Amino acid sequence: MAVSAFHDSHRSHHAEMAQMNITPLVDVMLVLLIIFMVATPVLSGQIDMRIPQSTDQARPLEPPPRVQLSVDASGQFQLDGVSMGRTDLPSALEDLARKDPRTIVEIAANADADYQHFAWMLAEAQRSGVREIAWK
Repeated sequence: MAVSAFHDSHRSHHAEMAQMNITPLVDVMLVLLIIFMVATPVLSGQIDMRIPQSTDQARPLEPPPRVQLSVDASGQFQLDGVSMGRTDLPSALEDLARKDPRTIVEIAANADADYQHFAWMLAEAQRSGVREIAWK
């Protein structure tokens, strides 16, 4: 029995000796990885970073023209201070849109104005090709 007890303790001692400690191996591998990560960009050379240069002299853009369009309580429309009726407004707005497509039409309505007149004015501005409509 003493022999078998000696034999079992001897076996467990050898089992512990058979396991390999991999911590130093992992440490060495991490150090090598860091060295390669730092050294690779240095060895690969410079990247050509030529950025195209503009030959045009940048001129400042002028702001788009602004036009006032309003309707009063009697249903009269005013386009930049000029009174006009329902028949004249669509052609005047088309002329504005054709002259400069960037034109901003600022619309406003009198507090006593009929909503139908305001809605028609807004619809005509959109129909005439005006792209920018602002509320004043």
